Parts: sequence; structure tokens; C-alpha cells
Amino acid sequence: MRLLERPRARRKYCLADIPALLRMSEYADGRFELIEGEIVAMPPTGLSHGRQSGYIIRFLVEYAERTGLGIVTADTGYFAADDDETLLGPDVAFIRIDRLDDPDSHQFVPAMPDLAVEVKSPNDTYAATRRKAELYLRRGSRLVWLVYPDRHVVEVCRLDDAGELQIDFVPADGALSGEDVLPGFTLELSRVFS
Repeated sequence: MRLLERPRARRKYCLADIPALLRMSEYADGRFELIEGEIVAMPPTGLSHGRQSGYIIRFLVEYAERTGLGIVTADTGYFAADDDETLLGPDVAFIRIDRLDDPDSHQFVPAMPDLAVEVKSPNDTYAATRRKAELYLRRGSRLVWLVYPDRHVVEVCRLDDAGELQIDFVPADGALSGEDVLPGFTLELSRVFS
């Protein structure tokens, strides 16, 4: 009789493991996120992805400079203070200045951004992209924009009063609103998907 091997449990990682991970050749470029303790590779993106991220950054930076309400980041690590197993790096993010202890810090941000923007890459699934939106929202973000370059649509995600994920679709001829997260901000999607 042959005994069956028990499958090995996957190791869970946390923020404290990141310096050791960065010393490993497969993670030395730092292009990964931690999602509930699992390492998720984040390969470089293509031209369309980068262009649309750039447009969104430009309009958000103009808003941030005009209002002084917060700062805009790209590919910056954010984590919730009570969760050391999830480190997300949104393509674009906005965080209110009054939520930052040190706006010039070189460390990961110990809070989720008020607005997280993810531009779907061709290798991402729609389900994984929406799961990521829910991770942001359940850990402190108030608004998430999921940008789909192939469909020329944006999904606007937030939690409803019952704590359920609510998704609104904004087509290419529509406009994004900053809602109460970015008061007065609007962005015509024709400027992003041109």
C-alpha cells in the first residue's frame, strides 16, 4: 500500500517578507503585489495601458494641484494598517493629503487610496480585476475605477450601504465623476479613449 502525499500548503507572505523577496532573482525588479498573502506578478504593461494611465494621471494631477486636496501616485504600494498580507500598487491613485503622516515618505503608504484606478491588462481577467476592486474597497478605498481599454468602458466601483460591491458602467461617450471623493472632478472618457 502506497501512502498518498499530502499537498504542501502554500506559504503566505506579508509585508515583512518584502526585503527578502526583493533579494530573490525572480522578484528583484519589484514588479509584484501581495494579495491576501500570495505573490502576484505584475509584468510591464503595453502601450495602450500606459497611455490611458498617463491621461488619467494628467487630469488627476491637474485637479490635485488646483484644489490642494491630495496627491496622485502611480504604481505606489498601499496597504491597510490592519492587513500586512495585502500590498496593492494601483496603476493610478489619489489620496487626500490629510490622510498622510508624511507626504514625502519613501515607504509604502499605510492606508488604501481614496481613489484607486486599475487599467486592465490583456493578461488580466475581468473577474480578477473586479476582485481587486473589492479588495481596495474592503480595506479603505472609497472609489475604484476599472478601465477597460479593449471595451472603451470604465466600471465605477463602490460599496453600497449594505457593504455589497456596486458597479456602474460608464461608456466611452460618458464622463467619470469624482463624487464626494474628488468634489467637482469630472473626466470625459473621450479624452482617455481618444
